[in-house]
Amino acid sequence: MRPYLDKQLPEVWKDAAAFSESVRRAVTDHGLSVPEAELIKVRASQLNGCAFCLDLHARESRAAGIPQQLLDLLPAWRETTRFDERQRAVLAIAEAATLLPLTEDSRADLEGAREVLGDDAFAAAEWVAVAINTFNRVSILSEHPVRPRGADGGLLR
Repeated sequence: MRPYLDKQLPEVWKDAAAFSESVRRAVTDHGLSVPEAELIKVRASQLNGCAFCLDLHARESRAAGIPQQLLDLLPAWRETTRFDERQRAVLAIAEAATLLPLTEDSRADLEGAREVLGDDAFAAAEWVAVAINTFNRVSILSEHPVRPRGADGGLLR
């Protein structure tokens, strides 16, 4: 079993947690909503194949008020009209920041997202994408397990 990065070097993990808190404050201070930030986290986690973060942020998304239908449709968000303009903008940011390097299409998506969100919320959304991609990599490299949950969302023993 590989060591958990967060446990092996806890001082680095503490700094990573402080970075995450700074990004969380930027979200609320710069015009991005918590549900919009959660959409970024779920979509990036899907693209990266991070089961631990996907489990965590799907639950946090529902708690933030994102309907289950939107979470179900997330992999096909470009193919449906169920996502509003701001949601589509943050999802474009999530994909561009996760599927590097930037392409002409992703650059166009980012410019469109910036027009919709404005500079402050756009930058906050990019920071959310940077942060979740970091944490996805920590969880994937650490092989953090997804623990079973009951129908109520609580951990099963």
